Amino acid sequence: MGRVKLPLLIRGQFRHPRGILPPSHVPVVSLCRRYMKHKRDDSAEKEDEETVDVTPIMISMFVVMCCSMLVLLYFFYDHLVYIIIGIFCLASSVGLYSCLWPFVRRLPFGKCRIPENNLPYCHKRPQVRMLLLSAFCIGVSVTWGVFRNEDQWAWVLQDALGISFCLYMLKTIRLPTFKACTMLLVTLFVYDVFFVFITPLFTKSGESIMVEVAAGPSDSSTHEKLPMVLKVPRLNSSPLALCDRPFSLLGFGDILVPGLLVAYCHRFDILMQSSRFYFLACTISYGIGLLITFVALALMQMGQPALLYLVPCTLLSSLAVALWHKELPLFWTGSGFVDQPWESGR
Repeated sequence: MGRVKLPLLIRGQFRHPRGILPPSHVPVVSLCRRYMKHKRDDSAEKEDEETVDVTPIMISMFVVMCCSMLVLLYFFYDHLVYIIIGIFCLASSVGLYSCLWPFVRRLPFGKCRIPENNLPYCHKRPQVRMLLLSAFCIGVSVTWGVFRNEDQWAWVLQDALGISFCLYMLKTIRLPTFKACTMLLVTLFVYDVFFVFITPLFTKSGESIMVEVAAGPSDSSTHEKLPMVLKVPRLNSSPLALCDRPFSLLGFGDILVPGLLVAYCHRFDILMQSSRFYFLACTISYGIGLLITFVALALMQMGQPALLYLVPCTLLSSLAVALWHKELPLFWTGSGFVDQPWESGR
């Protein structure tokens, strides 16, 4: 019995080269039809799973951009704040879509595709549920953008969008080695300490550039706040808190920077099959560092660079676990990640 060429089946030509297709090949035809049906979905999933490995050059460029943007915001806050708000709306809607899509794709309806067209995004004929989810995410982002100054409830949307953005970044950006983790965390540790504790020596008001930008300058004519923070209402029994609700702020950098190390520890656990020792140690140390940050904030009654406490806690705990398991050379270089199945398949 002759062998059926797979390209013929995929193109829909279901004839055997020597005649009628034998009955034994009917399951193959069915398989190929299902393959073509889900081919676009699979390619979209692969695109969603693509990651970016951080290099030393990227780290250097990122730190320079952070410093430049922070200084520009300090001097031109009223002009740049709206650009930052627009970027946040766009980026957070993408992050919210990325977080909700794994749940939406499990729904049994909305799988049909839109008709053929020449529109910029819709020419690939996405599923109806993808368009509905996109509209929902954009709607949530626009709703926050319009009502962002409603302190009674807008902070809930801001936190939801911010968490979605952070999860999307942690899924997309990857530190390939503990060496890269150390370089990034130590560099941003110095950056955070400098702009909180050292810059007051150079400013006319005596306030740090980091605190001024994060909380919004007191002399700002727009009275807008940067959205790149998570806002948590402070527990306050004063009746005035109902009118002017105070918030504790946690910047996205204080989540993403240690979070990249936590993600690296999780991948190393999978590689070494170490029962999540690295992941648990790094996560617990992050929680301890965050607790120390809030205690220091309450005791000193001034803005604190969270990375001052988070970086030593997470780096030292991860290093201690690697030394305890005698895996420091592997942990430092990330050896073995290249041999993972998902890497070799790219």
